[in-house]
Amino acid sequence: QVRLEESGGGLVQAGGSLTLACVASGNEFALHSMGWYRQAPGKDRELVATTTSTGRANYADSVKGRFTISRDNGKNTTVVLQMSSLKPEDTAVYYCKTEEVQSYPYRAYDYWGQGTQVTVSS
Repeated sequence: QVRLEESGGGLVQAGGSLTLACVASGNEFALHSMGWYRQAPGKDRELVATTTSTGRANYADSVKGRFTISRDNGKNTTVVLQMSSLKPEDTAVYYCKTEEVQSYPYRAYDYWGQGTQVTVSS
């Protein structure tokens, strides 16, 4: 069972920066995609940024140029989301997600963290 431990949320003023970290543990198979999603009150959960096991990143248009995701495939895979030039509309609960893949037979499992609150004041 994969466990995702998130850290780094908080309250920041518009224009400020925050860094989120997510550490994965307990995986039996390789972790493929890993990244961050967010959910604001009354809205659907949406992709923020993800990275493949080789470090290829994908960003939502709304965060391109402001957020940077990085990944460390050490003993415990870690992804870090550096957020800058934060806006009030970035306020949401941010969730870490990873995909564990068993090659044979092929099976893929999604795991989610519990979420961390990011609040950007105007």
